[in-house]
Amino acid sequence: MKKFSTNVRVRYGETDQMGVVYHGNYASYFEIARTEWLRNLGVTYKELENKGIMLPVISLFFNFIKSAKYDDVLTIIVILKKKPLVKIEFDYEIYNQKKEKISTGNSVLAFMDMKTNKPLRCPDYILEKLNI
Repeated sequence: MKKFSTNVRVRYGETDQMGVVYHGNYASYFEIARTEWLRNLGVTYKELENKGIMLPVISLFFNFIKSAKYDDVLTIIVILKKKPLVKIEFDYEIYNQKKEKISTGNSVLAFMDMKTNKPLRCPDYILEKLNI
């Protein structure tokens, strides 16, 4: 499973006075898609943390094409770029309800040991679920 999509409705508090989504909220949209991608795979952040693994974001990129507005229903597509090793990389596409692409992006996260704060390899049970 390398590609996943989920929907989010833009809430009033995510917009500015013009009803346009504040650019910083796109990081949350990407996180929602990433978290749901992982959950759909059968793994949760809570489970990872209980096993002493954290996944901090080490790189985040956005490209804004059109504005998302209050009450839009956004489809967020998350795509696993390649087999995760110590890092896991995702591309994103966000579409509005008119199927117009409004944003793209990329993030890189690192598997880290919560006790030592050192990088780890992607757990085997995640690789097995990915079938790669």
